[in-house]
Amino acid sequence: MAKIGFIGLGIMGAHMARNLIKGGHTLFVNGAYPVPDDLRPQTTVVANSTAVAQAADIIISIVPDTPDVANVLFADDGVAKGLTAGKLVIDMSSISPLDTQEFARKINALGCDYLDAPVSGGEVGARDATLTIMVGGPEKAFERAKPLFDLMGKNISLVGENGAGQTTKVANQIIVALNIEAVAEALLFAARAGADPERVRKALMGGFASSRILELHGERMTKRTFNPGFRIELHQKDLNLALEGARKLGIALPHTASAQQLFSVCAANGGKAWDHSAMIRALEIMANFQIAGA
Repeated sequence: MAKIGFIGLGIMGAHMARNLIKGGHTLFVNGAYPVPDDLRPQTTVVANSTAVAQAADIIISIVPDTPDVANVLFADDGVAKGLTAGKLVIDMSSISPLDTQEFARKINALGCDYLDAPVSGGEVGARDATLTIMVGGPEKAFERAKPLFDLMGKNISLVGENGAGQTTKVANQIIVALNIEAVAEALLFAARAGADPERVRKALMGGFASSRILELHGERMTKRTFNPGFRIELHQKDLNLALEGARKLGIALPHTASAQQLFSVCAANGGKAWDHSAMIRALEIMANFQIAGA
């Protein structure tokens, strides 16, 4: 069994850590960050990220944004200060592909391997160990990490070299955002035309429009359950990565931009911490019509 350092015990990370513990692994966690009560007796809590790296052979991080990863890795009490040759660093956050490549170069220079392995599947996927995991990095490091990935996810792919996992995650977030927008517009149209949006959603689940977004997020829209599985502010961060990348590549992503604007409407109305299915609230505000009761 592996000695694993795990940094980032938030909505996703806590479930992922629990699944690694169920797999029999020993976890070291950073006590400078909140540690859920149930995980304290099941893990070894150490002072900082340097201590995590010193104690573990494999270090996993999952934190909100690129600057957070940079801090975890390279702060004065960061992971890099505790590494010795032969260790493996896995970042499962969703961050900039270009910065990821630079992080990998710095970790490689210390004699360690680096994988970027962002995830998709939300809190449910993290809890049920059914995450999609998109990996960038050396094949040998991927094979070393694969048994751990198998405890956290189901659809696990080595996409390419460092940065490729993050690029794939950005593409994933484009698709998810545009599907949420499509479902939201469809249910708004149906409700405004006088149909019951939940009955419409169920009817569409039997046809070519069926999707996981329609199934899960469409139900959130009709039932008004916008407590976050994945917060709007995090999806905004991911779409910013897409739009910044598109500018550098000289391409247009017009519908990604429109989805980002709808998220911005939600954020401006106090909804940055809502679940991303609450994008429908932006459309409802513009239509002055709500598809279902509060």
